[in-house]
Amino acid sequence: MKCSGARLEDWMMRRFNGDEDYWRIRNFLRLVISLRGKQDLCWHVSRFDYWRWHGIENLQTYPSLEAATLIWESKDSQIVAVLNPEGEGEAFLQVHPDFYVHGQMEEMVTVAEEQLVIIDPNGGQKLKVWCNEQDSVLQDILFSRGYTREGNSEYQRWRKIDAQIPQAGVAPGYTVRSMGDNTELPSRSWASWKAFHPDEPEERYEGWEWYLNIQRIPLYRRDLDLVSVAPSGEIAGFCTVWFDDVTRTAYFEPVGVMPVHQQRGLGKSMMYEGLNRLERLGATKAFVGSYGSAAHALYASVGFVEFDLSDAWLKVF
Repeated sequence: MKCSGARLEDWMMRRFNGDEDYWRIRNFLRLVISLRGKQDLCWHVSRFDYWRWHGIENLQTYPSLEAATLIWESKDSQIVAVLNPEGEGEAFLQVHPDFYVHGQMEEMVTVAEEQLVIIDPNGGQKLKVWCNEQDSVLQDILFSRGYTREGNSEYQRWRKIDAQIPQAGVAPGYTVRSMGDNTELPSRSWASWKAFHPDEPEERYEGWEWYLNIQRIPLYRRDLDLVSVAPSGEIAGFCTVWFDDVTRTAYFEPVGVMPVHQQRGLGKSMMYEGLNRLERLGATKAFVGSYGSAAHALYASVGFVEFDLSDAWLKVF
């Protein structure tokens, strides 16, 4: 990544302050992803939405956006950078290409160390900063400040959307369709719990009302909230697609299948259905993130073979 001629005195930092900033950050992320060739080198707008409405409102990873988000603005009050976590003790740096300079990045890391560290059980502090594998500027800063690269990486996968997307078959007795009305939310929520918490005792299940916040996300569309329905009528799997018609890009999050219904190709069927619906809407590119081998294999099987790596760099204070 190349640095521009922007100078440190060209911007100032402040805290997130209310809903107007939420909408401004969303437009900022759209601008950055467009300027960077629609590459997932900053957050897609849907990831920011999902963090607000699921991460903060449902999971309560932070008490509020105000407590977790910092903004840098240019002299003409345009957003040039945003610093935010996702989970506790993490930092993500979203930066406009024209302000991607060593001084800006150094300042953001310094602020992250002051604002976003987590206290470990032994009383020490630690911070994890996510960095693209090709970002030599941020890597040099992190290395010089005592960070070490961890083994886990996010595969930020993408594929183009065109008319050559195949129609995938569905396992006998199953159907793939859009979510129904709110009477299906308990079944949809239970499928999510079983898919992502297969070994948790059922008494820890906390109900379905959290999904109402998912449906409040600005980009939510019921026709892109896909489910696999088992012969019994229960929801067996799910695949939510977020389409941003401003950038004509989309994001798949989350994709899951209940363990009892796995090994039937349901994840692949839902993703192909999502891609075909996106093609009809005029989308040109789709993203999905993966960490484990099963997710890597599923997403590659539906054409998400291109990817960038985002590495976690850890510092213990």
